[in-house]
Amino acid sequence: MARAALANAGQSAQALGTVFTPTPLAVEPRTVLKPSQGRNRVLIEDVTPQIDAGRHPVRRIAGDAINVAAAVFADGHDHLGARLLYRHSSEKRWRFTAMAAGVNDLWTGSFKVDKLGSWSFTVLGWIDHFETWASDLEKRIAAQANSQIPASDAMLETVSQDIPLALRSGAILTREAARRARGADAKRLLEISKSLHSLADQNAAFYEYPLSREALALVARYPDLSRATRFEPELTVWVDRERARFSAWYELFPRSASPIPGRHGTFADVERQLPEIADMGFDILYLPPIHPVGRAFRKGPENAVTADADDPGSPWAIGDKAAVKSPAHREDDGGHKSIHPQLGTFAGFDRLVTSTQAHGLEIALDIAFQCSPDHPWVTKHPDWFMIRPDGSIQYAENPPKKYQDIYPLNFESPDWRGLWDELYSVFEFWIRHGVRIFRVDNPHTKAMRFWEWCLTKLRTNYPDTIFLAEAFTRPHIMYWLAKGGFTQSYTYFTWRNTKQELQAYLEEITQPPISDFFRPSFWPNTPDILHKSLQEGGRAAFMQRVILASTLSASYGIYGPAYELGENAAAKPAPGKTESEEYLHSEKYEIRQRDRNAPGSLVPLIRTLNQIRNANPALRTNESLRFHALDNQNLLCYSKSTPDFGNTILVAVNLDFFNEQSGWTDLDLDRLGLSADQPFVVEDLLTGAQYTWQGRRNYVALRPGTQPAHILRIVRRP
Repeated sequence: MARAALANAGQSAQALGTVFTPTPLAVEPRTVLKPSQGRNRVLIEDVTPQIDAGRHPVRRIAGDAINVAAAVFADGHDHLGARLLYRHSSEKRWRFTAMAAGVNDLWTGSFKVDKLGSWSFTVLGWIDHFETWASDLEKRIAAQANSQIPASDAMLETVSQDIPLALRSGAILTREAARRARGADAKRLLEISKSLHSLADQNAAFYEYPLSREALALVARYPDLSRATRFEPELTVWVDRERARFSAWYELFPRSASPIPGRHGTFADVERQLPEIADMGFDILYLPPIHPVGRAFRKGPENAVTADADDPGSPWAIGDKAAVKSPAHREDDGGHKSIHPQLGTFAGFDRLVTSTQAHGLEIALDIAFQCSPDHPWVTKHPDWFMIRPDGSIQYAENPPKKYQDIYPLNFESPDWRGLWDELYSVFEFWIRHGVRIFRVDNPHTKAMRFWEWCLTKLRTNYPDTIFLAEAFTRPHIMYWLAKGGFTQSYTYFTWRNTKQELQAYLEEITQPPISDFFRPSFWPNTPDILHKSLQEGGRAAFMQRVILASTLSASYGIYGPAYELGENAAAKPAPGKTESEEYLHSEKYEIRQRDRNAPGSLVPLIRTLNQIRNANPALRTNESLRFHALDNQNLLCYSKSTPDFGNTILVAVNLDFFNEQSGWTDLDLDRLGLSADQPFVVEDLLTGAQYTWQGRRNYVALRPGTQPAHILRIVRRP
């Protein structure tokens, strides 16, 4: 209907109004130029949502409503009109919806994004002369009615002359609306115009208001936009699929997937584990690099600088020309577009992708843009690396750590364009093998302008792709990577452990403006990170952290089977350090084979948590997260709800790994959709127990290791 009305009005997207560009303040009055459209009186400011004045797109999910607000105002007391214009990048013409006026010149409107990819929106505002006239006429009619009380003849004569003149003005405005309309609407508007003229010619002593609601609505459909103001620049929204916001990741080293001790795992071995991983409720299976591993300076166990002949090395030391099986096969060059020969073939990989999808999962591949000394790029494109004064290539360093088995890329290379194109082609290569999700290693150590170009191009060509940034770095860089195109990001969750730390951090990243572009993924552990809390807190710590990760964030992940088995032995600290977050016998340097279903495994808890997440829509987003007061600093309480409160989850977690903690809640009942005087039932989704609560204050007692948390669903009786 809206598009048809716009077309009927005969106004193209370009003719919807004139862009308002504020005239900059001049140093001297004589240098101030008159604006090109001085009759455009409406001003538009403070349009939200927007990121960095429109420099980057807002992020949303298909099906979301985009709620837009703007300050729309003008001089004087004329009535205004405003529209929210929007369109997908594939559309030439704007769609629009009316905006509603609120207090203090704030106007609001919304539109729904129903397609993946890039959307644009802006706000159009204009002086609504017809509505101004209609409102003034209503006041004149009211004044006429008031004049029926005893008054002078002069007053009666003024009122009777005033209204016919106003009716003639309305007839002119209505006739102009008819020129902008077509078909039956134009005919009806002309009839209204003529009737207003006829009423004016009557010069009656008293008039009733002449326009019906239908007539007012018809004129409103064809406003005069010739002097409308359109906000610039157009703002953008990038729309992803649902898994970009709600996902559960499981990290697994394929080379450790073999059931036979000491044997290098294969894609077929991973395929045999898919039923178990799917049964735990994960929807993304993340594989560290699957490419050939370099031999030069290969690292041994515990990051030893020398390796034995049978040591597998680090998967992140990518590239080995000697591992190429078939030099005639263009896919086998020994680099980022190759597969480690012990893992299998491309046919085996393609079969794994298909089988993963059949189990309701997706494969996520690790993209690590760095090379071993044996990578084919080292000989083909030496200028893509940093050359030291002695002519050798600079290896990676993070003093005092040295990574002689890895060469970082040089994004200041004279051949940076060729480098960019090749790196883009790596993503596209694996996309053509059915991969749509990528975990990107250390993106903050690569040029950020490259990421913006690369990810924009990839998302434009493949809008269903998802990119997880592994960037544990400074906030501005993490946030910029999200603005530049990364779909999700690792976070500081691992290092936020106290009640104050967790609440402050979550309130920062789950509310605008940060939540408009940054989507957190909470990981209690990674192959690189075994936090002190897990080292010292025992099984209770592993239970607590996965409960927090899976309920605080719509997206989370674990590195397994280390997590479900509660592995907590840390490597020896580096020289000069007192602590280490590295795993003892790290899987980064050796093959580790375990039984994730061994006695004491957390598989049952993790399965239950994922079942709870999938069954409760409130846990699919972060925007509704609210913290509730609880009078014990070792207890954290928070909730998530759907907009209509049809599903509300209330969580209480014991942050003490060793002692039972208890306390009284002080619930924000409005955030739960509850009233103070009505009892309500809560069902513990971890145990199945039900409790009747009432009001703000309710008692909570939690024991680490046995009942470390309540995940309560509020039961609403009909």
